Order: sequence, then C-alpha cells, then structure tokens
Amino acid sequence: MSDEIKGMILGVIGVAIFSLTLPVTRIALAGGLDVITVGIGRAVVAAAVAAVILWAMRQPIPPRRYWMRLVVAGMLLIIGFPLSMSIAMQSLPASHGGIVLGVLPFTTTLAAAIFCGERPSPGFWVVALIGSGAVAAFAVLEGGVEMQAADLWMLGAAVSAGTGYALSGELSRALGGWQVICWSLVACVPLIVPPVAWVWSDIHWQASWQVWTAFGYVALFSQLIGFFAWNRGLALGSVSRVAQVQLLQLFMTLAASKLLLGEEIGAVTIIFAVAVVGAVALSRRMVVTRRQLT
Repeated sequence: MSDEIKGMILGVIGVAIFSLTLPVTRIALAGGLDVITVGIGRAVVAAAVAAVILWAMRQPIPPRRYWMRLVVAGMLLIIGFPLSMSIAMQSLPASHGGIVLGVLPFTTTLAAAIFCGERPSPGFWVVALIGSGAVAAFAVLEGGVEMQAADLWMLGAAVSAGTGYALSGELSRALGGWQVICWSLVACVPLIVPPVAWVWSDIHWQASWQVWTAFGYVALFSQLIGFFAWNRGLALGSVSRVAQVQLLQLFMTLAASKLLLGEEIGAVTIIFAVAVVGAVALSRRMVVTRRQLT
C-alpha cells in the first residue's frame, strides 16, 4: 500500500473522529458547561494526557527550530478553533455549523500553499473547487446559508483549523503525527490554564454524566487522539490531498447530529455525499508537489 493511500485512510479516520465534535460540543454547552470550560478546558485535559504520553514514550524535546511553528499551530488548533467553535455552538444547530465548516478543505489547501510550500496542480485546484462547490450547493438546497452572527465565529474557526492543520501536517513529516499535537498542547499550557483557573469556581460540576461524557470526547478525541491519525495522514499523503477528505466531514457531522440530537437528514444529503466522495477520489489523480523539510 502506498503512502498516499495510507494517508487518505488515516485522514478518513481522523475526519470521522472530528465529525462528532460539533454535536457533542452542543450537548456539553446545552448541559450547563460554559464556553471557556468546553472551548479551552478540553485542551487542559488533553495537555495533561499528552504530557504523560510524551513522558511514558521517552520522547526527546524537539529541536529549537520547530518550536515557533508548534506554538502557532497549537494556538490555532487548541485555542482559536475550539473557542470560536464553542461560541458559535451556543446558538447554531450542529448541522448548520457543519455546513459552514464545509470550507475547511479549501482553507487547508490554501494554507498549505501559502505556508508550507505545497504546489497543487491546476487540475487539483479545479477538483477542489468542484468538491467545495458541491458542498456549497448542498448548503443552498438545504437552506443552510442564511448568515447569522455566529457564522462569523464558525468561519473564524475554519480559518484557524485549516491553517493549523497545514502547519501540523508539515511538522508531522519531521516530528511524527502524535508527537506534534502532544508537544503543541504542552507548549500552550501557559496560555490555556489561566482562563480555566479563572472560571474554575463557576464550572457546573453537577452536570449530568451525558454532559461530562461529551466533554470527555472533545478533550480526549477531538483535541488529542483524532490528531494522531489526522497528522500522520497529512504527513504521508500531503496536506492538500488529504485535506480533501474533509469534504466528507459535513455529511458525517450531519449523520452524527441526526443520531445524537435528532436533527433531520434527508435523501439529498446522501446524493451529495456520493458526489463529494467522487471528488475526493478524483483529487487523488491530480499532482501535488511539496518542498523539502528544513
């Protein structure tokens, strides 16, 4: 099996894990947990687990030249995306948020071209636009494009995530997929602990087990374990190519929203999901070049 195919498979696994993030975040917020606890507190838990993993695996400290990118990627993925997304999820349905995040593949590919030296071929850009266009068309047909104030937070989350994914994917070629997210979490501890300490006394500790289970999911899976597969997939298959797998995330999120929150999903969703799978498959035939690691 080629590295490219392995990367795509790992990308699908990562996306499947991430696809539950919006609905379970909404469960946690609706159950009484505040935005800081859900948006940043999850990273505190993930950082503690990451530190134990790094210690247990006897991982050497990364060279100094990588630390700036680790911190920037961490700020985007550990603070920017979760906090913006949690604010939006206070008022948006998870399914609506999933539609807005349909721009993620394009923002990730664009960030890879700008910051990571990847050069997708013209054909790749065409296929990427077709895939993104299919997602946009689905949003129009489903009536999910009426802009709300919270949509701006979701768009900010998409830009943060796309840029953070690109930086993490490139770093993973040198440091390893799970190592990148673990070191990024540890590096951001001075930034994430103070806000959580500030709201500590106001946390709704009496929330139901379902709410705390939802929080546990976003802390351990969305913020940590999902990146083990995702970062490795980006490193193996290229950020631009594997990013197209995110086109499937919308439909996975809609399915999860149906199962967990009872939000509606129809036959049109299935039709567009098949079309998006075709676009992802076609993108594999297009050329993407990458720069050498430094």
